[in-house]
Amino acid sequence: MAKTILTVDDSASIRNMVTFTLKGSGYEVTEAVDGQDGLDKAKAKAFDLILTDQNMPRMDGITLIQNLRAMAQFLSTPILMLTTESGDDMKAKGKAAGATGWLVKPFDPQKLIDVVKKVIG
Repeated sequence: MAKTILTVDDSASIRNMVTFTLKGSGYEVTEAVDGQDGLDKAKAKAFDLILTDQNMPRMDGITLIQNLRAMAQFLSTPILMLTTESGDDMKAKGKAAGATGWLVKPFDPQKLIDVVKKVIG
């Protein structure tokens, strides 16, 4: 059975690139347009991995991670930040919120696949 991934980003072009890249490697992908949409979709379905942007309307990525980590079904689910933010202070906030890893945009499709395979197979 394919591993399921939730990708959360307010940029349609980034969502499309992430979805195209992941589906091409056999993953099942659900897209969310912002943090609140991502949280709503996560409440409705279990995912093997969550990829989220930081800067989004309605709910940012770190707030999304905090909300997900407060839910029993997402305590150990890998959550990766995929964002333009690359500062050490922001990475520290992400780690404190429960982020598993950090990828900086623009992303290399092969690197994304390598990281996903490393965390969920």
